[in-house]
Amino acid sequence: MTTALADEFESHRRRLFGLAYRMLGSADEAEDTVQDACLRWSGADRAEIRHPTSWLAKVVTNLCLNRLTSARATREEYPGPWLPEPVVTVDGALGPLESAEQRDAVSTALLVLLERLTPTERAVYVLREAFAYSHREIADLLELTEANSRQVYRRAAARIGTPEGRFAAGPEQHRGLVESFIAAAREGDLAGLEKLLAADVTWSSDGGGVVSAARRPILGREKVLRFLGGAMRGFAAGFDLTVVEVNGAPALAAWAGGELVSVASFETRDGAIAHVRAVVNPHKLGFVARQLSHPG
Repeated sequence: MTTALADEFESHRRRLFGLAYRMLGSADEAEDTVQDACLRWSGADRAEIRHPTSWLAKVVTNLCLNRLTSARATREEYPGPWLPEPVVTVDGALGPLESAEQRDAVSTALLVLLERLTPTERAVYVLREAFAYSHREIADLLELTEANSRQVYRRAAARIGTPEGRFAAGPEQHRGLVESFIAAAREGDLAGLEKLLAADVTWSSDGGGVVSAARRPILGREKVLRFLGGAMRGFAAGFDLTVVEVNGAPALAAWAGGELVSVASFETRDGAIAHVRAVVNPHKLGFVARQLSHPG
């Protein structure tokens, strides 16, 4: 590949990664997908590429559709809750996140909901919501009719629901809840944690069968507090807890001996923590650990 072609592709890389990550929920797979697209870009007939942005978006979308189709059975048999790989977003890794709508488009909560969709529904929803593609453009990318694109989008949006519950708290209030949670956990303050948790709070852990983690979500304040009571013995044993911006919102990162062992995202409602989603599967922490080790 010539230097000019390589430079042109690099100018699209971040956007393509953002598209692939939203489609797949996996940062490592998104990187692989973008690299596959780079190989196709280098070997393509330049006469066939009239609009590089559209051409690359179509290539990446189709590669993601293939991956999603093959991954569906694997995810259905996944041991315990499946959660997306966390990504640090303070450096713009997933594009601008200035509005609540932009933050919601990369939130852990939404990425979990996207698993409900068929691959085509997910593609239409992501292209429309996250990248503001018109239905005519989506139809061209996915080889649908414009009317069909609208129909698929309406079906996907109905299955996803509205974002109010996912970003009920503003950024400052959300960060305050996360910081208060970490402070109470460090102090072993169960009474303090109880005040932060909604009565119907849920705790989901993704260990992937690799490390010990609850195979089912823990439901209700009492049970979550009991779980945290045991977990805080680990904090006392030397876990270091920090706040990081992950998937558009403040999250908890837990370190042990300099190694990242967990990233937990928080969904809030009515001034309380409604759902905590903790990734403890080491295979899903490699990308975010590299980001945190090499900021920027």
